[in-house]
Order: sequence, then structure tokens, then C-alpha cells
Amino acid sequence: MMNPADQSLFEDLTGKPSPAQRRALAKIITLLESTRSDHRTRADELLNALLPKTGKSFRLGISGVPGVGKSTLIETLGLYLINKGHRVAVLAIDPSSSISGGSILGDKTRMERLSVHEHAFIRPSPSSGTLGGVAEKTREALLVAEAAGHDIVIVETVGVGQSEIAVAGMTDLFLLLQLPNAGDDLQAIKKGVMELADLIVINKADIDPNAAMRAQAFITSSLRLLGFQGNPDHATHQQDYWHPIVMSLSALNGQGIPELWESILHFQKLQTANGRLQERRKQQAGSWMWERIDAGLKHAFRNHPEVQALLPRLSAEVNAGTMAASVAARRLLEAMGHEFF
Repeated sequence: MMNPADQSLFEDLTGKPSPAQRRALAKIITLLESTRSDHRTRADELLNALLPKTGKSFRLGISGVPGVGKSTLIETLGLYLINKGHRVAVLAIDPSSSISGGSILGDKTRMERLSVHEHAFIRPSPSSGTLGGVAEKTREALLVAEAAGHDIVIVETVGVGQSEIAVAGMTDLFLLLQLPNAGDDLQAIKKGVMELADLIVINKADIDPNAAMRAQAFITSSLRLLGFQGNPDHATHQQDYWHPIVMSLSALNGQGIPELWESILHFQKLQTANGRLQERRKQQAGSWMWERIDAGLKHAFRNHPEVQALLPRLSAEVNAGTMAASVAARRLLEAMGHEFF
């Protein structure tokens, strides 16, 4: 049973679009991101209550290296979608410093026009050391944004490399942004983030159209090879399945945005008709559960009394070179009463 304050948040969030709804959305996400145990209990109750009101949005993940223009694309696309009658939520992940632990959280500054629009909601969150380009509570925040009635939810990752692909495991379409001069055909064929992308967009094509054309050709040919040698879903030419495509645009000038949205709608139509979209969400929910189990076990391990008692001495021995790290890890795990190794 929710307390009166949380019940009020629930009612504000699921009501009509208003300043009260925006405040409720921000407060619930803050509650989700809290590490306090009482806040986690409240957040779990709210999330379960909101679950029947989720799942009605289209989830778009956008990734790319720093400086590729993710924020510019999101603002231009977001304003375009709002003009078409959509409500847009943006969950932007900002990298946290490995030294100070802080984050700038400056995405609203980059999306100046979109951030003040009444039909848009932008929430920057720190990655807080979570790998994969997203934050620990991004999935939960996505559900809350859906419950608030946003029919387009965009997840913007931190600037990623080849292995930071967690956003593909929580969205319906994974869009990878590339620069015109990002490399040759050998670079384009490297496996990792490239082979998971549903749509690859060459941004800043207005700067050097010839380079953008070459990049598009390199990546298109590479995707064909990856399809035949890698992902079996892309190895056939069935028209009722989506096959990754490559396109170029200029987010700054708004060139190519209508064509981009048409491609996204085509993806949604195909994947809904063949059942792949629903199946993808089911798989993502199962993966999300196991990810939370892993995180919970790690938290329980760190807070176990016997582990905390042994940790200073074993850490000192590892640092001094008198005990192997693997041996210390095994003893700490055994302190919980389980044989892990």
C-alpha cells in the first residue's frame, strides 16, 4: 500500500499533461536512482503500480562517439516529432568522472529549444560507473516516462566505443550515429556496436558530402558481409524482416530528418507485424531481471558483515603482493558461506 505522498505522485504522473506531471516524473526518477533502502522500497511499489500503464511508447536508442552530434539530432528530431503531435521524453546519460565521481549533466544546455517545450521531458542522469553507456536505472526511468504518456522515449548514451552496447538491450530500435570520416571499410567491418545497430546514420553530411557518401558505401557493404557471416536474421532477403540500413543527414540543418522518421516508422511497422518487436521486449525484460539479480548480489556481497570484516586485511595483502587477487576473492566469497570457485 503506497503512502499518501507516493499516491499523490502516482496520480499526478498518470493524469493529464501539466507542470504537476513533470514534477512527479522527475521526483519518481530521483526516487528510483536513490541508494537508500527505504527509497528503493517506495520506488518498487510505485513501479509495480505504474506497470499496467507502460509499454505503449516507441523506444529509440541513440548512440555514437563523442562529438558525433547525438544531442543535436535528438533536439531536431524531437521538435519534428512534437510538431507531428507526439510527446517526447529524452533520457540522457552523462559520463561520471572516475576521479571525483561527478557528472556535468549538461544535455539540457545542448537541447535548449527542446528542453523548454511543454510536450518534451529531458532527464540527464549520471552513469555512476555503470558500464555499457547507460545508467543503472535507465530502464526503470523509461517505464516511468511511458506511464506519464510520452509516446516516444529516446535514450541517449554516453559517447561509446565498440563494446558499449547496453542501450540495444532496452530499446526497440538501436540507432548508431557515425561521422563521415570515421574510418575506412576495415574499420567499418569491425564487430561490436556496428552489428547490433538497426539503423546507422552518417551525421554532419553537409560538411563533406563526398566523405559522407564514401562512409555510407563502406558501412553498407560491411553490413552485408556481417549479415551473411554473422547475424542470421540479416542473411536473408525476406521483405517482412527488417534489414539494417545506412543513411546520411545533417541534424544541424534538419536535412534528412523526415526520411529518418519514415525509416523508423517502417521499422516499427515491419517488426510489429512479424512479432519481432514484442519478442524483443520479452527478451529484454528477462535480461533486465538477471541484470538486477547480479547488481543485488554484488550489493549484498559488499554489505555482508563477514566480508566487511575480512576486506581490509585481504586488500592490504593483495596490495602488498603477499596474496594473489584470485585467492583473496575466493576467501571473501567463501565468507558469505558459499563456494563460488
